[in-house]
Parts: sequence; structure tokens; C-alpha cells
Amino acid sequence: MSCDYIQLANTGVQRLKPYEPGKPIEELQRELGIHDVIKLASNENPLGPSHKALDAARRALEQVHLYPDGAGFELKAALSERLRVDADRLVLGNGSNDVLELVARAYLQPGDEVVFSEYAFAVYPLVTLACSATPVRVESHLYGHDLAAMADAITERTRIVFLANPNNPTGTWFNDHALDAFLARVPEEVLVVLDEAYFEYVEESHYPDGLTRLRDHPNLVVTRTFSKIHGLAGLRVGYGVAHPQVADVLNRVRQPFNVNIPALAAAQAALDDHDHIENSKGENAAGLAQLAEGLAELNLEQIPSVANFVTFDCGGDALPVYEALLRDGVIVRPLGGYGLPNHLRVTIGTAPENERFLKALGRAMAR
Repeated sequence: MSCDYIQLANTGVQRLKPYEPGKPIEELQRELGIHDVIKLASNENPLGPSHKALDAARRALEQVHLYPDGAGFELKAALSERLRVDADRLVLGNGSNDVLELVARAYLQPGDEVVFSEYAFAVYPLVTLACSATPVRVESHLYGHDLAAMADAITERTRIVFLANPNNPTGTWFNDHALDAFLARVPEEVLVVLDEAYFEYVEESHYPDGLTRLRDHPNLVVTRTFSKIHGLAGLRVGYGVAHPQVADVLNRVRQPFNVNIPALAAAQAALDDHDHIENSKGENAAGLAQLAEGLAELNLEQIPSVANFVTFDCGGDALPVYEALLRDGVIVRPLGGYGLPNHLRVTIGTAPENERFLKALGRAMAR
């Protein structure tokens, strides 16, 4: 072959590596022949989706010979009422990842800069490079966002700042005072994308709600998802809330039918299932305490988390521990790709899943 098709791609894409999700259960079963597998790698809800969401999705299957409502009118109306925001501020996405990419595609050009934290979600540099823009990583503080340093990193070339609260993969968070101080320093022509994928899990009193800052900061874009507490990760539906002009721009580059019919129906039903949301929060809070106690008994340092996962330090190269857990039928997430080669991230599971993980981890650390 005389032509190098990688070299024909834009320069940013040439620098990319494909996003690596948590190992699927089926892949581990194929590789090791293990059938009793639990997956605690991708921050999914161990309780699954609500019955209301499942029933709505099943009913919607009868309509899948039709294209979905590209505008997502009914889901937007439900979100507008629940969130108390005007519908013209809403953008629906094929997961909130889709919204992150829409922002990048709409507002980045080669030579632009994008600021994000050192241990931030892998999608931020991915969408930046895909648009041939320049990623600007800012050193973290205690594994979390150093918002003052991030504000200092903004230049005349900066177009977007990505923030995650809580942060993935570290579980850290910043409070309302820190966010407000940061937003006050950002020029209005720089978009601040506040990724609140784990918003519903947080119970800290000074945790900020990004939506309450939208009117004072028209350059703010808040993204949320139905993949986490609502348990709809496999249906891929999320949303962004922004200034109407920003939402209009994002809808111009959005694929016409980016959220499918069962996803639209399930998401709308999930919003109304308060019992499922509260049960999921309760299960998660108990699981965080269970894992914190278990990791402490193993003398493993953990990063305090307010999300639905915990990141901990194995005290050395984490890959052997990760591989030992795989052989025990437990899938977690190695974080070498995030610059944390000694750390693993584990999703909060059910109480029996958490116990199985801790026992398997104890065996792995003893080897």
C-alpha cells in the first residue's frame, strides 16, 4: 500500500488514540472462559433502569420503523418543567458525550486552545484534538481541579474550558464559592462547559448546581446524562443546558436524529421515577461507605469521592492487581491512560458485588 491514510487525516486526529471503555463482560468471558463476572468499571447504576423507564422503552419499540422526533419535543418539555429552564436552552445528545463533542465541533478551529484539568475525563482532549485545537492541561490539586490555576491558563486563544463536577476519574469536587470565583474570571467569549454527569449522587451542602448560574453567565454550558443514576447508559441519552444562542448553534451541528425513540421515551419516564432515583442514591451512599471501610482495612489510600465510584492507590503498578481481579471475574478500570498508573477506579456496586470486589482485591494484593 503506497498511500498512508492515517497521514491524510487532520493533524489532530493523527495524534488521537481511540477511547478505551471499561472491558465488556462478554470480552472477559471470551478471553478467560469465566462466566461469573461482575463489571465495576464504567460507573453504571448497579440497580439498572427503573421499571417505568423499561416499560416506556418497550412501548416505544412499536414505533421504531419511524424516525424519532429530531427536536425531542416531549423530553425537552419534561426537562424544561423539571429543571425550570426554557426549552430553547436545551440540546439533546446521544449521551452527554455527544453534547461535549457538539460544543467542540461548533466552536473550535485549528489553533484554538481548550483548558481542562490534569486528571479529567478522557473525552475532553479527544474532542479537542479531533478539531485540531490545542489541549491545555492544568496541573491538578489533590487530584481535583485547581480552578485558580485554570483561570490563569486562559489566554486570548482559549475558546473552551471543560470542568467536571464531580470529576471523573477521581471523584473530587469543588464547592459553590470556588465555581463562582472561577466564572467571574472567565471572559464572556470563552465557553465554560460544566460536566455534571454525576450531579444527582452528590449530597454535599456546598455543591453547586450549575443551572442556577446560567442567567448570570451566558457563556456557561451545563451537561447532564441519563446514563448514571437513571441507569440508561445503553440507550445513550444526555442533554446540555445553555444560552439560547449557544443551544441554537449546537442544534445546527447536531445529527438530525441523534436520540432514538426508545431512549427518548425511557428518559422521559425516568425523570418521574423518584423512588428509583432515591433508591439509587441510597445504594450508592451505602456502597461508598462499604468500600471506604474495606479499602482502609487493606491499607490502600483512596481519593475521597462524592460520585458513584472510588479511585484508590495500589501502592505500585496497578496493572498486576487489575489482571488478578480479572482472573477472579471482577472488572474494574485501570487508570494508566489518565496518568495514574498506580491507581484503579471501581464503580459502586450492590452490597454483595462490593463485598466480592473487596475479597478479590485482598487476594490480589496478597500475591
